[in-house]
Amino acid sequence: MEIIPAVGEAEKLGTDLLVLGVFRDGPLTGSARAVNDRCAGRLAGLLDQADLGEAVGATCMIGRLPGIAAKRLLLVGLGRAETFSDKAYRQALSVVAKALNDDPAAEVVVTLAENEVPRRTLSWRMQQAGRALADGRYDFGLPDGSVREERRNIVLLVPQALTSELVRALQQGVAIGEGVSFAKELGNLPPDLCTPAFIAQTVEAMASQFGFGVQVLGRHDFEEHGLAAFLAGEEVAAGACKLMVIKSDRRMAAGRPIVLIGDGIAAFEALPEHEQHLHRAPIRDMRGIGGVLGAMRAVERLGLALNVVGLIVTSQGEFPQGAGRQTAMSAAGLGHFPPEASLLGDVLGYAAHFSPSCVIDVAALTRACVLALGSHTSGLFANDQALASELVKCGGNSGDRVWQLPLWDDDPASSPGGEADLADGPPDAIAAASNLARFATAYPWAHLDISGTASTAGRTRRATGRPVPLLAEFLIGRARTVPGQPIFTPRPKTELHS
Repeated sequence: MEIIPAVGEAEKLGTDLLVLGVFRDGPLTGSARAVNDRCAGRLAGLLDQADLGEAVGATCMIGRLPGIAAKRLLLVGLGRAETFSDKAYRQALSVVAKALNDDPAAEVVVTLAENEVPRRTLSWRMQQAGRALADGRYDFGLPDGSVREERRNIVLLVPQALTSELVRALQQGVAIGEGVSFAKELGNLPPDLCTPAFIAQTVEAMASQFGFGVQVLGRHDFEEHGLAAFLAGEEVAAGACKLMVIKSDRRMAAGRPIVLIGDGIAAFEALPEHEQHLHRAPIRDMRGIGGVLGAMRAVERLGLALNVVGLIVTSQGEFPQGAGRQTAMSAAGLGHFPPEASLLGDVLGYAAHFSPSCVIDVAALTRACVLALGSHTSGLFANDQALASELVKCGGNSGDRVWQLPLWDDDPASSPGGEADLADGPPDAIAAASNLARFATAYPWAHLDISGTASTAGRTRRATGRPVPLLAEFLIGRARTVPGQPIFTPRPKTELHS
């Protein structure tokens, strides 16, 4: 599938499907008005009969209209013009993307980007459109499925002359959308499949596609860098815990690297009340890993002139117990850590090895953030306010929002969330993040708790692909600030299409 920006008159384009946005109040605007004029008011009459209501996202499919070249038209309700917003625009795009998933049209013209959004530029609207339309239209064939072959062109109609800025914005959106789709596919994998060996295989496959360099650390590396939690895992079973380092060997980018850490152990599963006395173990999970891999995939698709290192953390799920573990963990100051935080604490210490400009870790570390923030925003903890503010701003621009929570200086050993509290409930989000902060003192650091945002709420939980949009927006912004370097470098083997 290709998403192509173009300038043209919608009513004259001979496409299989023409997508028009219509407001509840006031006269038709833009392409909808041009179509209505050309068909002598027939569109307005059909719209009155359809009665899309005031809710954003209501749709109506109609056949060919006289004088209109398109074979079919899809009308999408945009709500009231006076209340049209970022959220309404994204919601309308999401509805269109979902409708196209089930439609056989080989060529589609989408005109939604022509509708102005308060305080947002056309470039922003193009990026959001590219992201929504690309997300979900790419099948990566994981774990063993066949890749869906699809030949479709989506023309994104632009209400003014095309510029390099608009084309680049669309490219960014497509790359981010593919990264989100990739993260979703990983995040929806069953826990029993997400073994360290499978994750290593997935990372290596992506590395082969994009030219990443991959190093899988072993016992010798754990000993050299003092990774006590990983060594404790090795005492129980070789390969029980893995740490993978992903770097681009081909990038010519100056400056210290940005390190992204994807954690593969999720928060405790919630148990029914009558089973609360049972032992609970953290589960294997690909949401944190998918968020980092999806963002790095977007970086490579765009050819960002940026030095990014990914650290992928995974274990067998049931963290090894026993005297050997306790001795090693206590020696490293990790004895009171919840199991899922132990490995992450180790990796935060290891990240200093790269002399990073900043480190961002992504993990579904606690269920407490779900209670506090629901599925709307990810929890953000940071030891550097400039970094925190940058991420908050990127969250607002991308719609992948975060909410900053505090870090306490209290003694972590006496804080909630220690190992002694695990029998009573999941660890406290602030205490867990404050524990992690002890290992992130050598660089600006942010922790994203995605427990509530990485999956949809309700009984049927599906991965959302967050925080790929947030991380991608952050990395694109950082690429603009690298002195003496172009924002983008040519990547001839990664053509931008979905």
